[in-house]
Amino acid sequence: MKLNELLKAIQPIQVIGNQEVEIIEVNIDSRQVREGDLFMAMRGTQTDGHAYIASAIEKGAVAVLCEDLPEQLSEGVTYIQVKESEDAVGKLATTFYGDPTSKMKLVGVTGTNGKTTIATLLYNTFRYFGYKVGLVSTVCNYIDDEAVPTEHTTPDPITLNRLLGKMADCGCKYAFMEVSSHSIDQKRISGLKFAGGIFTNLTRDHLDYHKSVDNYLRAKKKFFDDMPKDAFCLTNLDDKNGMVMTQNTRAKVYTYSLRSLSDFKGKLLESHFEGMILEFNNRELSVQFIGKFNASNLLAVFGAAVLLGKQEEEVLVALSTLKPVSGRFETVRSPEGYTAIVDYAHTPDALVNVLNAIHGVVEGKGQIITVCGAGGNRDKGKRPLMAKEAAKLSNRVIITSDNPRFEEPQDIINDMLAGLDKDDMRKTISIVDRREAIKTACMLAGPGDVILVAGKGHENYQDVKGVKHHFDDKEVLNEIITQNS
Repeated sequence: MKLNELLKAIQPIQVIGNQEVEIIEVNIDSRQVREGDLFMAMRGTQTDGHAYIASAIEKGAVAVLCEDLPEQLSEGVTYIQVKESEDAVGKLATTFYGDPTSKMKLVGVTGTNGKTTIATLLYNTFRYFGYKVGLVSTVCNYIDDEAVPTEHTTPDPITLNRLLGKMADCGCKYAFMEVSSHSIDQKRISGLKFAGGIFTNLTRDHLDYHKSVDNYLRAKKKFFDDMPKDAFCLTNLDDKNGMVMTQNTRAKVYTYSLRSLSDFKGKLLESHFEGMILEFNNRELSVQFIGKFNASNLLAVFGAAVLLGKQEEEVLVALSTLKPVSGRFETVRSPEGYTAIVDYAHTPDALVNVLNAIHGVVEGKGQIITVCGAGGNRDKGKRPLMAKEAAKLSNRVIITSDNPRFEEPQDIINDMLAGLDKDDMRKTISIVDRREAIKTACMLAGPGDVILVAGKGHENYQDVKGVKHHFDDKEVLNEIITQNS
């Protein structure tokens, strides 16, 4: 693509050099630059791309986008100076890859919990209807049925637009995407056109990055503020921030709720470990999911599918066929008569939701043993809160290691234990080795008891000192149960 065609997407401060130059590829990583590329210097949270302009030019970059021009300009290189490179990168990337979101309906899901479940279930629902569909998610990205491994909830603008471009080329009519607060704040979604947005809930998370709950809320809200007039916003009325999110949007606002009058009204009628019986808009359905939080997630899927033009009846049929997402309330049964559940819950609120769902089925007839930890180099403030919630809603608690990253596991455990009082401590033990912690939980469990192994869900690794060691909670549980039976 010619550079001058690409530049129609932005308003540069100035352009120095040949605007007719042919651009082979766009890049924000100087290590990936090849002959004929446009290198875009972004100020990241870890490094500043401006420091790598010379390196990108050495590798063959014919054009450079930046906020600050280098002192020495290289001959034969075109320089594009912009006010804010973060915003420009997204717009240039979406233009370079053929404006993929103009060729399909893209729906974004944001909130603290439920993003992966809702986006994945929408992807599965529309595939059930026979469409080619794309998915951008924490667990895995999909171009219809082709899996594309993922590293971030929302990829960088180049990776994201390249992925969406492939979806459009493959004939995907719909794409569903988790939209993280980081990606909104860092403008990774700049330039994308959303047909709809879904808000799930907002509780404490990522305060290591956002510094305050208010900043975190504002980042999420900006997603809806920027929605186009012809889009829909579907918001959770059961969350106190549900209407705050959409108060400044130009899009049409719809609501869903398990408690209040809303556009999409749900009710949980019956729950057991095999699933639930729900009522959506006065129609009953049976699903293979457990817990009020999943009833809410399914209601969001129902609402979004209807807003995308599907009939309520056909959506209900599709929902009854769906299975839980990997690492989200996955159950493992033991011959000894206890049930183990693996869940990604890694915030205080998510832990409460899962434990309440277990209580709803157990109804005091069995013990609940919770194995949980907290990730290293992340929001430390949630550690004592998570331990407290686990102790409040469990009969026994085992605090253990969960992706310590570059922190000492025992230090993280100590931070968690600091949230417990004497009564909590009587039913709590700490075991640094996660496998031993799970094994101990299995030894403590008897018939009718439930073990919750929380925090990692779909993850199949332990991140220690920058190295990812293979570790899969579900795999470990199955091994231990097989050895014990």
